[in-house]
Amino acid sequence: MATRAAAPVLTVPADVRLMNAVASVLLALGALAAVVALGAWVARHPLWTLQRIELRGDVAHQNAVTVRALVVPHLRGTFLTLDLAAARERFEALPWVREAVVERQFPNRLRVTLREHEALAWWGEPGGDRLVSTRGEVFEADADDPAADQWSTLSGPIEEAETVVSMYRRLQPLVERLGRDIGRLELTRRGSWRLTLDSGAPIELGRGDAEAIERLQRFVTTQAALRARYGPRDIVHADLRYPNGYALQLRGVMTQPDLPPERRAAARPAASTPPTPSR
Repeated sequence: MATRAAAPVLTVPADVRLMNAVASVLLALGALAAVVALGAWVARHPLWTLQRIELRGDVAHQNAVTVRALVVPHLRGTFLTLDLAAARERFEALPWVREAVVERQFPNRLRVTLREHEALAWWGEPGGDRLVSTRGEVFEADADDPAADQWSTLSGPIEEAETVVSMYRRLQPLVERLGRDIGRLELTRRGSWRLTLDSGAPIELGRGDAEAIERLQRFVTTQAALRARYGPRDIVHADLRYPNGYALQLRGVMTQPDLPPERRAAARPAASTPPTPSR
């Protein structure tokens, strides 16, 4: 029986193997570059140029002119490449806007849903450009409400704006029982509350939220008796920070409410030198 000779084994030289590997890598890189270039071309194609922005939601203070001037110049890229987070920040920088949701609408539109602040009062100074919302958020905008002249003014450390708004809501019903509105409510840096009626009369409420409300409540409950005695006189100034009563100046009268006999002497302030209020 004849013996079959083994086929010879051919070994590819190392330099040839290296050249083949390099060629494969270059081919892969070339294909990848072509894909990237094609993707970039497609992304920049005029088909994807933003053509329209649709505003939805709270748009009472927004219009096409404002958006075109303050937002559109800052939008970078096409429908495919636009940074939605950056676009959202631009819309939220618009006056009155509290929150914006930006969505792509195929093939070349943006749909933007806006939520605006609901103004409650002036912040800091009446007639300025700082307002405070019903949520206790301070923002900058031009008030265009016809009733803005009748708004109250709230003031305090900006980080306490929510607390000031909450206090305003709790005090307003008590002030209405006096037949007035709150002209100004201020929380000082020392934590003391100061209320000014819409007539301009200041009322010192002192420190502590609950304590200040309780002091005003007591003050309000005595007004009917005072009106019965002195007539419907305007309040000029009131200081409610005394532990057993308050100091009150009515127009043309300096007086104080009736107190139990054992408390009357302690609560009576002298006309020239009032006792030191508890703070």
